[in-house]
Amino acid sequence: MLSISGVTKKYGKTIANDNISFAVGDGQIGILLGPNGAGKSTIIKCITGLLRFTGRIEINGCLNTSQEAKRQLGYIPEIPAVYDLLTVSEHLEFIRRAYKEYDEAYSQRLLERLELWEKRDKLGKELSKGMQQKLSICCALCHKPQVAVFDEPMVGLDPHAIKELKNIFRELKASGVSILISTHMIDSVEDYWDQANIMMNGRFAATMANNGGENQSLEELFFQITEGGAPEGGAAK
Repeated sequence: MLSISGVTKKYGKTIANDNISFAVGDGQIGILLGPNGAGKSTIIKCITGLLRFTGRIEINGCLNTSQEAKRQLGYIPEIPAVYDLLTVSEHLEFIRRAYKEYDEAYSQRLLERLELWEKRDKLGKELSKGMQQKLSICCALCHKPQVAVFDEPMVGLDPHAIKELKNIFRELKASGVSILISTHMIDSVEDYWDQANIMMNGRFAATMANNGGENQSLEELFFQITEGGAPEGGAAK
């Protein structure tokens, strides 16, 4: 479970996250939506321990800055960060050794599904941006995290990889993993999310639970909030 309580992040006098609280339970998919500059990437970087903040963040009951929490976390950043002089296979070997997780068969399946197995001997600097994004996904998942955080994971992916990643989301959900996805591609998450939070100006403007099609679509709510001037702090049921 991922739990965020009263998180505030300031850059000088600028408030990037203003008292953010939400949770993503086991086997749930939470979505973060919002225009550029809304604070989505900031809260994700707070969750992953890349930024200091006030408030509290827990991963399965452990403070997010603890070693135990980091062991259970998988993070796919908005911009892939691969090692130029490591091959694709060496990237996964490095991650497995760091997390003391040696399921090589699982790592190979990830590479095969994202069409990287034939590229396993290529160096990071030889990969296209799309391939680097695929490698970033594999590195984040090869140690089988219990909480997975994705920041714009589908940017740069080809249609096959997007289809496969959607299947991976569903499989992680079915296995009890807590998943948080920040994205601008609303249609890519429309059919499998559990809860959605729409951010504006560092705060949640609306929170929406998936009631099996009984509520308005995410896209409708998003444009209502971002273009219609709905009041901040609202909730859609």
